[in-house]
Amino acid sequence: MNKILVVDDDADIRRAFRRNLESPELTVAEAADGPSAIHQVAAVQPDVVVMDVRMGATNGLDTLKKLRELNPKLLIIMMTAYGTTQTAIEAMKLGAYDYVLKPLDVPKLKALIAAALKSAKDMREVVSYQPMLAKEDYAEGIVGKSEAMQQVFKMIGQVSNSEATVLITGESGTGKELVARAVYHHSPRKAQPFLAINCAAIPENLLESELFGHERGAFTGASDRRIGKFEQCDRGTLFLDEIGDMPLSTQTKILRVLQNGEFQRVGGNQTITVDVRIIAATNKALERQVAEKKFREDLYYRLNVVRVHLPPLRERLDDLPVLVDYFLQKLAKNVPSSARGKRIAVPALRQLEKYSWPGNVRELENCMERAAVVSRGEHIVVEDLPAEVREPRTVTAATDLNAAVDSAAQALFALARRDRSLKLVPLMERELIIRALAETGGNQVQTAKLLGITRATLRKRIEKFGIMRRLEVK
Repeated sequence: MNKILVVDDDADIRRAFRRNLESPELTVAEAADGPSAIHQVAAVQPDVVVMDVRMGATNGLDTLKKLRELNPKLLIIMMTAYGTTQTAIEAMKLGAYDYVLKPLDVPKLKALIAAALKSAKDMREVVSYQPMLAKEDYAEGIVGKSEAMQQVFKMIGQVSNSEATVLITGESGTGKELVARAVYHHSPRKAQPFLAINCAAIPENLLESELFGHERGAFTGASDRRIGKFEQCDRGTLFLDEIGDMPLSTQTKILRVLQNGEFQRVGGNQTITVDVRIIAATNKALERQVAEKKFREDLYYRLNVVRVHLPPLRERLDDLPVLVDYFLQKLAKNVPSSARGKRIAVPALRQLEKYSWPGNVRELENCMERAAVVSRGEHIVVEDLPAEVREPRTVTAATDLNAAVDSAAQALFALARRDRSLKLVPLMERELIIRALAETGGNQVQTAKLLGITRATLRKRIEKFGIMRRLEVK
């Protein structure tokens, strides 16, 4: 018989678990706080623990750590009414199996517990050990309660305690650097340097010097030796933003550092060895860049060890209210008194939800700052919003599709008239698959859904067109 332990200081929550879950195949034990939970785990030996994060004077994350120290194989699902970045990352880093938000979705919770029970059974045969880390404070502003962002938080928690190279993908303005910092702050390297460099913002002829340094006289203007970011960041973490814009010559040197931890300064012949963890980010489809020979395939594989994909704001509009509230609170601390204490009116919030947000979260933050400044009352109203947000272009999906197809068809036919050897249908099919893989962060299940084909068909097309197979499948 399977056994679960429910730990919550709310007796109604515990009774609800009994009512919804207890059956001849499953028994439900209870505990009201951390010490009781530790006692019950020893007495009951549950397969799965479901525990609240906040239980009066008891901190659920501290109890999680103690329980995992007592039994590393114990699967613990955390419950919280506060879907904060810190809670998500800390829980996953400390070894939680998963976590759920209150109010609880009973069908989803039942499915999660069933999966955990199966994993518990599997772990009785396969022993897995994860070293514990001390609790860390984390105050970065990654905000989101949507399912997509919860997955991002979980991935951060899971990868932060490793030395794996991380590739963060997503459109501009989605918060890729915040994710990189989150990984760093929760990693064993948190006491060492964290340096960020935007590969698109530095001229090509200076990027190598910025990264690897240079010797005196290496080029015109090199009057002294310069230490590059890699040397500055030894034993730390280097964040390479917009790595898709890095020139091929520099990519070769980056690959060598990833493989051997070695490089030479520009104009030098001394081999320098460093220990640097690389986190990279891009808003470009690297799979397509590789196919077009604009990005090294071997470097792509080295970077794409763990991928974290940030969804655009238009795909997680459930997060918009909490993001608006977050930005208004942030503004209250940093802007003139005339813009402090602002709240958003419901019609204005509904208007924000109609907008497509091409600039993503960054655009929303700028929008809120402007609206708070120009607003004359306590509430931000529709008239305070920027014109493009007040009057978004409204077109149907069919209209957009027809326009896109028409534009693409005209361009393709023009190419075909210039080059009769082109085979348009296979060419477009291959391109659609590459772009769909990039859009979904390499997730083949989601790619198949996006294209409206089966996963088996997608795999056949990937093989047929020679598209890289080493893509992360989630």
